[in-house]
Amino acid sequence: MEKIRISKLMAEQGLCSRREADAYIERGWVKVDGAVVSELGSKAWPGQKITLDKQAQRRQTSRVTILLNKPVGYVSGQAEQGYRPAVSLITAGSQYRADKSSLRFEPGHLRGLAPAGRLDIDSQGLLVLTQDGRVARQLIGEDSDVEKEYLVRVQGKLGVNGLKLLNHGLMLDGQLLRPAHVAWQNEDQLRFILQEGKKRQIRRMCEQVGLKVIGLKRVRMGRIVLGDLPPGQWRYLKEAERFL
Repeated sequence: MEKIRISKLMAEQGLCSRREADAYIERGWVKVDGAVVSELGSKAWPGQKITLDKQAQRRQTSRVTILLNKPVGYVSGQAEQGYRPAVSLITAGSQYRADKSSLRFEPGHLRGLAPAGRLDIDSQGLLVLTQDGRVARQLIGEDSDVEKEYLVRVQGKLGVNGLKLLNHGLMLDGQLLRPAHVAWQNEDQLRFILQEGKKRQIRRMCEQVGLKVIGLKRVRMGRIVLGDLPPGQWRYLKEAERFL
């Protein structure tokens, strides 16, 4: 067994992201077995106890996570090719009126807000944007097991083994995809449940079995569902809500 960088241990333990860990270490807000650590790159044994200073804890709890029903025509990340980024929809006027959160929109909630799991420009539905590195890692980290559920409208004829291949057996970018749960929702719509999210994965999977995607909507991430959130509107993730 070898010592591991403290920032990596903190991320693995869900205390914060590695970037946040480095910032907290620089400020002297991290303790290992009760001793303050302030040198970047410091290492510790996996069994040692890591704690955050109250200032770091307050910073963590003040960070927001937003659930947006992204319409078609908006990009998830930075603006590109003249298209508007989804974050431009996060305004006081577009906050869902039925949102029961005690939070009200503040411009500071946009600072560092980033998508945790993208939706391409031609897709719609649940998009999570967060300031919290712990949430981002849970949803899109390499070891994430959070399910993502989609309703996918398709055209074309599915071959005899097509549905079986969609569930397991297809490859993208030279790698075998993880098992999925894919079933017909109705005569022209499939329901996909995935635990990974390669670029345009569902569209590329469908192409391999002779189908063309003409509509794609994400309706769930883990235990959080899109529900009746209207297109173009958003709400805060409530304190009691969890993706897992």
